[in-house]
Amino acid sequence: MRRMVTRWLVAAAGLAALGASPAAGAEEAKNPVGPPTNAKALERWRQMRFGMFIHWGPVSLKGTEIGWSRGAQIPRAEYDSLYKRFNPEKFSAAEWVGLAKQAGMKYMVLTAKHHDGFCLWDSKVTDYDIMSTPFGRDVVRELAEECRRQGLMFCTYYSILDWYQPDYIPHSHGGPGYDPNRTPDLERYVTYMKAQLRELIQGHGPLGILWFDGEWEKTWTPARGRDLYDYCRSLQDEMLVNNRVGRGKRGSDGSLLGDYETPEQVIGAFSRDRPWETNMTICRQWAWKPGDEMKSLEQCLRTLVHVAGGDGNFLFNVGPMPDGRIEPRQTDRLREMGAWLGKYGTTIYGTRGGPFKPGKWGASTCKGNTIFVHIFRWPQEGKLLLPPIAAKVAGSSVLTGGNAAVSQTAAGVEIAIPQADRQAIDTIVALELDGPAFAVPPVDVRWPSRSLAYGKKATASNVFRKMVKVHGPAMALDDDSETRWATDVGTTQAWLEVDLGEPMTFDRARIEEWAERVQEFALEARTDGEWKAFHKGMRIAPEAEFAFPPVTARYIRLNILKASDGPTITEFQLLAPKDARPKAP
Repeated sequence: MRRMVTRWLVAAAGLAALGASPAAGAEEAKNPVGPPTNAKALERWRQMRFGMFIHWGPVSLKGTEIGWSRGAQIPRAEYDSLYKRFNPEKFSAAEWVGLAKQAGMKYMVLTAKHHDGFCLWDSKVTDYDIMSTPFGRDVVRELAEECRRQGLMFCTYYSILDWYQPDYIPHSHGGPGYDPNRTPDLERYVTYMKAQLRELIQGHGPLGILWFDGEWEKTWTPARGRDLYDYCRSLQDEMLVNNRVGRGKRGSDGSLLGDYETPEQVIGAFSRDRPWETNMTICRQWAWKPGDEMKSLEQCLRTLVHVAGGDGNFLFNVGPMPDGRIEPRQTDRLREMGAWLGKYGTTIYGTRGGPFKPGKWGASTCKGNTIFVHIFRWPQEGKLLLPPIAAKVAGSSVLTGGNAAVSQTAAGVEIAIPQADRQAIDTIVALELDGPAFAVPPVDVRWPSRSLAYGKKATASNVFRKMVKVHGPAMALDDDSETRWATDVGTTQAWLEVDLGEPMTFDRARIEEWAERVQEFALEARTDGEWKAFHKGMRIAPEAEFAFPPVTARYIRLNILKASDGPTITEFQLLAPKDARPKAP
């Protein structure tokens, strides 16, 4: 072995030598509030808006999910030995960083250590690292140095959870790393973890962000999270630390842990108060998967705009291949995003979200005296009416080309653009105000729903990872195409049931699918306890409307009989007879 490392040697390093606080395991009430967020660092990061997330490691040899496939799709012993064959000879830090810049990204977050415990740097406290592979090069160091050369902010992801390290507490839900025969020692593990964090911060820094994850265990208390936050900030004050540093996200005094929120695989809610960052995959899986389903350019750009319009940052994930390259089709998509940002980046970078809150209609950002209105969808009459704002519109222009007729009345701000001047993905109108745009109080952009199913009670056969609040059936009945009912990976049949509260009559169904996975479906009504189909179809496509003879029923079901993988529905609407499509988009 390259070096002999055992648990007792790690423990011998001692908490005191690492600057650890003896209060790490103390009651939260006794734990002092740590240093406040570095305001300058936070503002610098906030202005960047767009970053690259990278999930990578020996698991790319198998094409399964990083960490989670250990003990599931791949036996643990095999998973833990993959590093012996990991030799990404085509890895180039210059190419990765160069691609991020071409995509218009301003920072990079690398999974230095994921839940599987494998380290992408030369760690002195474990042999389970990149230096023990045939590749034998410190990936973290090379990327850190290249980011500095090319002007990107370098950051690292680090998992508190570690299924490989024997001192880590067993995973409570009996997941892929669970071992009932293990005799863990959490204090000793914290010593190990802090030693590794010191290596990353002081040996590979300065870091822009320490992006923690895997804080789920009950024994990982808010007090431990606060202690870890304080420890990292003591090593580098200008570094940001995300909210996943501590389970529960809050201390006993009500203070929030970490410097910002991290909604995962969903767009965060509009908020100018607490900074946030959506982290999302370009395909379905975090780690590379051959032939994985990739997001369209429309999905990518509209997500970026919606996130910025909500006053958040967008951390977009790629999973490099086992040879060290980022998949060509992913690089092409990122370059397409970069080309768009090359033209319209001024409406994203250095802006704040609002004042018109984002929705299916589009989003808005602001800077100086200007509001940038990003329009995704238009009402049928071709005029978009935005709510009134507490400022005067002094002028306007269409950044994407063409002309707009903009009028401001007591009813709101109306924007009309000829069909020929509307862009398929995003039409951008700049509104010049008579004062600072950020001073305008945020306003909701909403229209009353005409769907009989809007807001009604719903149930489903399956919900992605049981995340009901994020991906539950109600998300398909909220008139918001940015939310969705999602099912687990591998699901090929599923149903969504709606209770209208009383029998209602309808003759059309409008369905939006997040990705084209449904291959056969039926619309069914329950009568006398029996489900009967009143419409059948093969594909839904991203957005479709289906007409049929009038149906009167209280209970309706979208029954997906066959799907390629994990069907996902953003909207399911039922429309009454003689009721035109809603005037709002």
